[in-house]
Amino acid sequence: MLDVLSVVDIRFILMVLAGSVAGLFVGAIPGLSVSMATALLVSITYTWDHSDALAMIMGVYVVGVFSGAVSAILINIPGAPSSVVTTLDGYPMSRKGQAYKALYTATIYSFTGSLFGLLALGLLATPVSKVALKFTKMDYFLLALFGLATVGSVSTKNYAKGLISVMMGLVISMIGLDPLMGTKRLTFGVQNLTGGINTVPALVGFFGFAEVLSVIYNMKQEQNVLAMERMKVSLKEVLKHWKLSLYTSTIGMLVGALPGAGGPVASFIAYNETKRLVKEPGVPFGEGAVEGIMASESSNNACIGGALIPMLTLAVPGDAVTAIILSVFYVHGLQPGPMFIRQNPEAFHSILAAGFIACFALLALGLLVAPRICKVITIPKNIMIPVVASLCVIGAFACNNRLFDVALMFLFGLIGFLMRRFDYPVAPLILAMVLGKMMDSNFRQAVSLASAAENPLKSMFWHPFTIILSICTAAVLLNNIPWTKRRIDWLLKKGKKV
Repeated sequence: MLDVLSVVDIRFILMVLAGSVAGLFVGAIPGLSVSMATALLVSITYTWDHSDALAMIMGVYVVGVFSGAVSAILINIPGAPSSVVTTLDGYPMSRKGQAYKALYTATIYSFTGSLFGLLALGLLATPVSKVALKFTKMDYFLLALFGLATVGSVSTKNYAKGLISVMMGLVISMIGLDPLMGTKRLTFGVQNLTGGINTVPALVGFFGFAEVLSVIYNMKQEQNVLAMERMKVSLKEVLKHWKLSLYTSTIGMLVGALPGAGGPVASFIAYNETKRLVKEPGVPFGEGAVEGIMASESSNNACIGGALIPMLTLAVPGDAVTAIILSVFYVHGLQPGPMFIRQNPEAFHSILAAGFIACFALLALGLLVAPRICKVITIPKNIMIPVVASLCVIGAFACNNRLFDVALMFLFGLIGFLMRRFDYPVAPLILAMVLGKMMDSNFRQAVSLASAAENPLKSMFWHPFTIILSICTAAVLLNNIPWTKRRIDWLLKKGKKV
């Protein structure tokens, strides 16, 4: 028994469980988000050992994505953007007195989706990293550019607003010292900006304080929680859709691996595919179909493993949360990329282990605790908002013990609030801010290396991955420009007629 305990790291497991419990409550309370919680954890855990920090953050991430379904089912308010689709069938089930069955279904398929995504991470991360070793400096620049071009198209209905958010993030990333020349850029004579914008106050501001301002601005009457009646649910009946859940989990994993897409996009695609495949659901979709909850929850949780694949192997975050986790790696001196798994196998195994432990914590919390917290998600906002605002100030100050960082947090919070008010997505800005320095250094190094060659353009672009990424990036941009999009649609229709 003692030998077993010596092998099992009890501290690591407790950190995952603590993060899982925090993720359950944060994700279930409307107005709080997994992104905000992860951003706050960056400031809390930056002095910790990296394995402890990763354990707690993975617990928050895995369970937090699921727990958005709790408020989505009970009060028709998704606790996370990826749970928006869950409201379509989850809330109608609650209105019919089937809230427990809806939560039970969400828990089971969130568990299977999370496991599927993490297994894909364990199996695919090493092959992807081997391919990534063949990438040139220009390939990394184009990969990040492709990710930013894609996130602009999937994060908002207005592509131009998505690109404007990306541009803002790139400008913020350029503030500070030039990485190659050492000269000051965009500091405007402010000495505190010489070191650049610290990731922590920016993240806490855009995700935390902006959320506080949004909740205050949109202050509404408290929602009534539907009664949670304990009912007998057959596991066999719930699991009859397990084959279809593998398909929707695959969609979630693949969409998650696409930089910037994330859970909301995956759940919409999976839901539409399920509607297409299930011709005769027990209840019509949108009126309480169990298949709808299965599609949404399995896909958005499978995104977790998918989003971690490009972050770990290419240093390109798959969504807003992995963008924040990427900053955790940098804070702890870890460098994600093609050599990460080979050079830091302990960190990679810590992520996988924490993810799998969090999956089983999700299952236990979802079945035992989630049905009992229906009253917790209606904590009065006049109590919750001051607590969150205080955490934002503490988190921003703690990273460098500077009031200047608190002022930056307030400024970014105000910008984030205005962006939400005018439908400018925040996720592209965060991704661009995280990727900006990498894009800058890789592009300039690629130009510097190519300038010494006989044919600079050929040296920069005449590589297989470079050509593929250039074509993909151009295709995304052209397909989202209104004039070219209309032209492409016209040509496709004409081709069909012929």
